[in-house]
Amino acid sequence: MKTIKLLFIALVFPVHLLMAQEAVTLEQCQNWARENHPTLKQLDLYQQILDLKNENNATSYLPQVNLNGQATYQSDVTKIGISLPNMKIPTVDKDQYKFYLDLKQTIWDGGLSKAKELLNNAENAGNLQQTEVELYQVKEKVNQFFFTSFLIQENLKIMETKTETLNERRKLLESALNNGMVLSSELDQLLAELIKTEQTVIELQSNKETVLYALSILTGKTTEQFKNLVLPIESTNANLPLKRPEMDLFSKQNELLSANSDLLQKQRNPKLFGFGQAGYGKPGLNMLNNSFDTYYMVGLGFSWNVFDWKTTSRQKQIIKLQQDMVQTKQDAFVRNIDLATDQQNKQINQISELLKTDQQLITIRGRITKTSASKLENGTITTADYIQDLNAETTARLMLETHKIQLKEAWIKLANIRGNQ
Repeated sequence: MKTIKLLFIALVFPVHLLMAQEAVTLEQCQNWARENHPTLKQLDLYQQILDLKNENNATSYLPQVNLNGQATYQSDVTKIGISLPNMKIPTVDKDQYKFYLDLKQTIWDGGLSKAKELLNNAENAGNLQQTEVELYQVKEKVNQFFFTSFLIQENLKIMETKTETLNERRKLLESALNNGMVLSSELDQLLAELIKTEQTVIELQSNKETVLYALSILTGKTTEQFKNLVLPIESTNANLPLKRPEMDLFSKQNELLSANSDLLQKQRNPKLFGFGQAGYGKPGLNMLNNSFDTYYMVGLGFSWNVFDWKTTSRQKQIIKLQQDMVQTKQDAFVRNIDLATDQQNKQINQISELLKTDQQLITIRGRITKTSASKLENGTITTADYIQDLNAETTARLMLETHKIQLKEAWIKLANIRGNQ
């Protein structure tokens, strides 16, 4: 019987409504946004590219086989300019034909293939880290929408409380108006304030839907799943180490430049190889045989670029300058992060100080509003005076909730700036 009830509930209530009751944390939203971001697919694509490059590089020690053919006619051929009695010295025809197979086998490439493999790996590591940098920036957008939704939510709660208070005052004024104790204009002012409050609620609800939809686009989840967001417990450590993914990216860029420098050096090393040729043509290797014949040859060879006019040296100097540029960018990045950290810490201190006085202000404003309500009932002040005091209390309550959320967001932003989120 219990199983049947559970099945009935599952059929009647959509799955996304059931899931909406689960609390959703900021970390979950960030993970969903990462998994849903198109850039994440690049990680797998870069790995596939690396595998293909390394497979191609691995063929450098496989035999190179070329099939060639040619037919030529030349204006003159080698002749022996003597004649012997009773002997005919053959001459080669001016039309010659050759069809042959060339084979070259690398024995040692001076470490070039290994250097290319290291270069491919360094390039891939840099591409992967660049992707991580782009994905890290998604966190800031998620944080912004996440905390904005909370701020709107708290504003709505306060507006609902204000509406309830105004409705209570409305009932009292309607009774007083019926008894001829107040003018109708007093009630109209209160009704006008109720309408303004309802308009504010409508605007807040619309803004909340917009923010939740943006969060839905980023994470790939439905807006229903964000009805129960949970504020994170912020860290209160102001001395966070720098762990931004950009720092790893600078390191990977330097490693790539070093791999390029090593490749340049390996290109200068001597290369040892074996070779062979087998063919069929007229003439063959015997130039005195004027008929089609088969032939072959095998051998060992080496090549070495002994002097390159300092081209490699200048290219290495260029790479060193590029590494200096990377270091300059890293120094500038760290400097900007330190500036942002200092500004964020000051903002945290400012919000913390404001929070100390917010509750005091609410207490005072609450007493003033309570007194105004009593005076309004006794007819010693106007509705406009009461509404002014009520709005001042509402504003104080809004500022308290705003500062609470802003403080949590400020600590999270500090952690995000330092790369500790």
